[in-house]
Amino acid sequence: MNILNFPERKKGREAIVMVTCYDYTMARIVADSAIDMILVGDSAAMVMHGHDTTLPISVDEMAMHVRAVRRGAPETFVVADLPFLATRKGLEAAMDAVEAVMKAGASAVKIEGIEGQADLVRHIVASGVPVMGHLGLTPQAVNQLGGFRVQGRSEDDRARLMREARECQAAGCFALVLECVPESLAEAITRSLDIVTIGIGAGDRTDGQVLVMHDLLGLTDGFKPKFVRQYMDGRAQVCQALDQYASDVRERAFPAPEERYAG
Repeated sequence: MNILNFPERKKGREAIVMVTCYDYTMARIVADSAIDMILVGDSAAMVMHGHDTTLPISVDEMAMHVRAVRRGAPETFVVADLPFLATRKGLEAAMDAVEAVMKAGASAVKIEGIEGQADLVRHIVASGVPVMGHLGLTPQAVNQLGGFRVQGRSEDDRARLMREARECQAAGCFALVLECVPESLAEAITRSLDIVTIGIGAGDRTDGQVLVMHDLLGLTDGFKPKFVRQYMDGRAQVCQALDQYASDVRERAFPAPEERYAG
């Protein structure tokens, strides 16, 4: 998958599959799978570092995760999130952040929101860096949104998101993530744009889908968003393996004779 494939996939109505990934080991597995592309999301702040929101992660930490993923998936298209406020400190600081994640191995960057950032997106694109937009529920604005809530329910919000989607395209975004918006709105936006849309909690009428790796593998516990489908009970399986290991050690069943060195 490369940047030139996205218009072809939209024209051919071939769904694009994206998953988050943050480390070398999982990236190697993704690279051997049928997944099209990886998002090194700022969701790493939550699933890898234990924070309640995506806000605490830094540019340096994002670059670290990108480097690890790129080592594990050297041929995969990798999109890196620009973290909270990275694009709001002026052009120089924003470009420093872009440089950090791109030199770490990203194929493109993702920026939440477009209001007040259209010129920056144009500058980044003109600098040779593909930009993926992100509208709807933008987790970096969780405090302003009053929590992780569905967006675009009112007519005013629908009109605003439609306008912002077109602004993302006009600014040069090659793709757009639509998060937690009504299916009808996601479909209308998808039909109105020439660029691809990637949905998460936006129904099945977008040009592709993205899920957080830890959610789809069932590695997380507690709150489970409506839009998440768990494809395995990973947490239970890992716990079972660890319990079996602990039992084998305590019963002196591990290591077995064939797992020891004689001498």
